[in-house]
Amino acid sequence: MLLKELTGDLVKRLSTIKGQIEGIIKMIEEEKEPDQILNQFKAADQGLQKAHYLLMDEVFRKSLALKLVQVMNACPGNCQDAEKIEYMKEQFPMLEFDQLTTQIKEVNAIDKRLEKHNKNNLNKDLEDTPPAT
Repeated sequence: MLLKELTGDLVKRLSTIKGQIEGIIKMIEEEKEPDQILNQFKAADQGLQKAHYLLMDEVFRKSLALKLVQVMNACPGNCQDAEKIEYMKEQFPMLEFDQLTTQIKEVNAIDKRLEKHNKNNLNKDLEDTPPAT
């Protein structure tokens, strides 16, 4: 899951690119000069490349970092995924763009397991607590 505060700029950029593409279509329909159409095409392409980079480097990388912090805090070192979390933390600075989505899926799965584990432990602790007299 991507955080809205990280995706706002990306959505704005994509909306701009959408407008550029609509402009290109209109230029083609109006039979504008090929060099004008090409310039708009290049601008849209550059915008899309920048948006792609923003998605990978800013949105995905920051989302993964925030989720890693969350699971590190939820796992005090003795959960079943402690070693995996530590490995992911060590590998984080070296991750390539194409590895980010896989790591996000993996850390989300760990988070779900931790939620279930911590909920079960809380319920067990509540059952083990003697009633107040």
